[in-house]
Amino acid sequence: MTESDSDVAEAELQRARAGDGEAFRRLVAPLHAELQAHCYRMLGSLHDAEDALQDALLRAWRGMDRFEGRSSVRSWLYKIATNACLDAIGRRGRRALPIDLGPSVDRAAVDEQPLTDVAWLGPYPDSAVADGRAAPHARYEQRESVELAFVAAMQHLPGNQRAALLLFEVLGYSAKEVADTLDTTPASVNSALQRARKVVHELRPVQSQQQTLRALGDTRLRELVTEYATALERGDADTLVSMLTADATWSMPPLPSWYRGAGPITDFLVELPLRHRWRHMPVRANGQQAVACYIWDEQAGAFVGRIIDVLTLRGDRIAAVTAFIDEGLFPHFGLPETLPAES
Repeated sequence: MTESDSDVAEAELQRARAGDGEAFRRLVAPLHAELQAHCYRMLGSLHDAEDALQDALLRAWRGMDRFEGRSSVRSWLYKIATNACLDAIGRRGRRALPIDLGPSVDRAAVDEQPLTDVAWLGPYPDSAVADGRAAPHARYEQRESVELAFVAAMQHLPGNQRAALLLFEVLGYSAKEVADTLDTTPASVNSALQRARKVVHELRPVQSQQQTLRALGDTRLRELVTEYATALERGDADTLVSMLTADATWSMPPLPSWYRGAGPITDFLVELPLRHRWRHMPVRANGQQAVACYIWDEQAGAFVGRIIDVLTLRGDRIAAVTAFIDEGLFPHFGLPETLPAES
């Protein structure tokens, strides 16, 4: 930041302290995207992340006149946002994927109803997540830390361990800075980090999706997504299954059943999704390849957005399809809600 930029920021800060709402909005706007991503990592839900961030910004606005400038505005906002998330975790608990609820099933669960009493993990539109690391000494890349496996692993940690790991290893805060944020001691932070690292190491794969995507390259990734979408639209179960690893899984939250391996997945595909007409659009979610799925709606006379398939790759094969059924997600991903009928 140049001296001139610093002067402008200080002037905005003084106006915000004096009760200027527009100055406050200008002050926090550059940090909005990264704060929302932090809230998502903590909570595992875009909707919860938006709510927690709004709560945090309201708390910050109400406490603006008490901000003494002993830390940066960014650190101050991260402290408020982290505590808003911890409050949300205390109210709701952890979010789950179908694989967390029980064993896989062997046959298609026809006419299965969504489970509404489960707090489901949701996808995240990572278009605003920066590349690389937030700090040179951060352990995880920013996109790596919104991958499904990473966020799902976070859900197995108590709130204080989630916060400590994210602040230290994703954002690059020091143990002392984390302790200040969480109102605890560096020794407590180091203890929480040790426990959190053990759980995350056990739950996430050795190779991240970012490493896999870079190894495959853009051309091969486009080919994979095109082949996947084309097979779905043609109702070609054999091609779809040939794209999967032998131990691949397929789940569709908020439906509780999930499938593992060629036989169960083939039965599921034939009995359920491949009975319908689909159109697809490529999209990115959670730092991963994803496909937005539109199903033909006779009454609407159009293909209506219903599902976002997040693809987890292992090499050039699909190791997991997590198909999030939530048409309300489409606007958040910058996707049209409908696609026109074929001409």
